[in-house]
Amino acid sequence: MVKIIRISLGAILFLGGIVLTLLPGSILLVLGGLILLSYDWPRARTWLRFFQAQMSTSARRLDKFLMGRRLRKSRSRS
Repeated sequence: MVKIIRISLGAILFLGGIVLTLLPGSILLVLGGLILLSYDWPRARTWLRFFQAQMSTSARRLDKFLMGRRLRKSRSRS
């Protein structure tokens, strides 16, 4: 019974996150759904690792961009 609830809730969160991809925070629904699905479905573990790697890469790129922008602003003020 718990397995059925976990899979159902995971699928709802995952699909809801996919549908709401244009809204901020929807990736958390996708990740939450994948976490729940990964307990019972090995393919979801693969997708979860992929999404985690992509989020980490995106965060590094954004940090690099923002730090470069901050440094350019501070140099132009001097």
